[in-house]
Amino acid sequence: MITDAQRAELIRKALSMREYSYVPYSNYAVGAAVLTEEGTVYGGCNIENSSFGATNCAERTAIFKAVSDGHRRLSAVAVCGAPVGEEPSDYAWPCGICRQVMSEFGSADLPVIVALSETAYQEFPLSELLSHSFSADSMKSAES
Repeated sequence: MITDAQRAELIRKALSMREYSYVPYSNYAVGAAVLTEEGTVYGGCNIENSSFGATNCAERTAIFKAVSDGHRRLSAVAVCGAPVGEEPSDYAWPCGICRQVMSEFGSADLPVIVALSETAYQEFPLSELLSHSFSADSMKSAES
């Protein structure tokens, strides 16, 4: 469970990270923030590439920054997006790849916050956004 203050901090960080997005192709800036189990917040933005498969989503950028600093467990994720120069007016849901990466570093009840602002957001446990996920536990059961 995260506190209201942590939720607000994550949303603020995700909103501010949109400023750093590199989006010359889509013109759609996404920001994300993750809270580690240790209480550290990391932000990330989407980074596009002319070879679209090399593009990285904001959620994965934030998660990879946390992991590269030694954090292995997430306590919450927030994401928001909108065209460059506009405030979010529609929810920017995490893509399937980002949901799968979240499942690697978060539990089934990981809060995923999709926000328009600090006061307008939706929050779901990861298990609702990625049901029947493939995880390390899936591989353990295959070994049996």
